[in-house]
Amino acid sequence: MINLVGKRILVTQANAFMGPALCEVLTEYGADVIASEDSLIDATAPAQLIAGVGRIDVLVANLALAAPSTVAEQVSDEEWDTVFASLVNPLPRLCRAILPAMQARRSGKILVMGSASALRGMKRASTYSAARGAQLAYVQALGVEVAPFNIQVNAIAQNFVDNPTYFPAEVQTNPRFQERLQREVPLGRLVAAREDTTFAAYLCSDAANCFVGQVFPVAGGWAIK
Repeated sequence: MINLVGKRILVTQANAFMGPALCEVLTEYGADVIASEDSLIDATAPAQLIAGVGRIDVLVANLALAAPSTVAEQVSDEEWDTVFASLVNPLPRLCRAILPAMQARRSGKILVMGSASALRGMKRASTYSAARGAQLAYVQALGVEVAPFNIQVNAIAQNFVDNPTYFPAEVQTNPRFQERLQREVPLGRLVAAREDTTFAAYLCSDAANCFVGQVFPVAGGWAIK
């Protein structure tokens, strides 16, 4: 069902979060992957990136930064602005730059690699969760707006997925973390990077043309309330 042959897929922040695994799996399914490691914090950077890579059939917005763990009453304006500048602001800028060509072709996909922290409350994560929540709200609204152009916008809301940004090796080997996995995650383990990115590849394929503005939890059951 997954066939990405002939599709040019842009993956942002390809050196972080799900980027390395995404590039590997999307390529295996036949995609021509453009792996960008450009910083997208500057307001002009997203448009410059899109302008420089040519035709893109699928944008995978893979945005990440180390999540702060500040108690809510101590969150500073600087922390709030930094997190939103990294996770939220680049998303509409990327979409504004890429949508006109997709609309003209009446074809395209945008997939956001998001977080399940927006779906379930977490202590000491108010800034990060708010930013990830903004991503998902944007996906839902944009998805229904551009669906008539045969453009599908969706998101994966993940947690407890193996990746070097949030679950590096030193975290995974910590016995306390392993105890937490058993206690909090019904699956009892991290979702493998390949499991997550294979689902992402499916959402990038024509087999997933029916999904519009959807947010798909991938968290080993953690996000189920």
